[in-house]
Amino acid sequence: MRQLLKAWDKLPQEFQNESVRPYYEALSRKKGQLLVKRIADILLSAALLIILSPVMLILAVAIKLDSPGSVIFRQVRVTQYGKEFRIFKFRTMVSNAQQLGTQVTVKGDARITRMGQLLRSCRLDELPQLLNVLTGEMSFVGTRPEVPKYVAQYTPQMMATLLLPAGITSRASICYKDEDKLLSDASDADKTYIEQVLPGKMEYNLNSLLAFSVWEDLKTMFDTVFAVIRK
Repeated sequence: MRQLLKAWDKLPQEFQNESVRPYYEALSRKKGQLLVKRIADILLSAALLIILSPVMLILAVAIKLDSPGSVIFRQVRVTQYGKEFRIFKFRTMVSNAQQLGTQVTVKGDARITRMGQLLRSCRLDELPQLLNVLTGEMSFVGTRPEVPKYVAQYTPQMMATLLLPAGITSRASICYKDEDKLLSDASDADKTYIEQVLPGKMEYNLNSLLAFSVWEDLKTMFDTVFAVIRK
């Protein structure tokens, strides 16, 4: 299964460094739980896709009526072992948003549509990622997938976060749920993200690898729901 770890000598060369090894060894002792995690991802994502399909259809119509452009936003991100994939999200910005600004979003970003603002506040724009989870490109819990531009700035230690598939949510996502506010006053949002926000998020992500368990994943999922409700 995609979720399980490769042998150390089968990892991409950039992963075979001493900064990654402690995280690899911690995960290699939990292969049984990694298997349970993948099976749970498949069953839960398939069930949610069926149950939430009417909701997703209504949201798709609302997005189309709110602003011109496609319903689904697809973007290249990076997941397990540095593999690139296309993430699926409901479109929350104007159709040419990537030509109008940076790849990070700041508070009050003029590119966000009215419907997009609502979707983001409830994280409903993430629903199409259930497809990414079903195919194994993502998991429910794991490091949020970054664009290649930001992955290129990873330190050797940060590469450890790519030992497992990217996730829809994570402990870092909860703690940095308002990162757009942190970037709103920055003169260079990209630079601020790379030098200040990314290292902070990675500290949470790396600690989560060492503490990985199915139980911790469940706690993160529940905490995410509560965080969205409180917001």
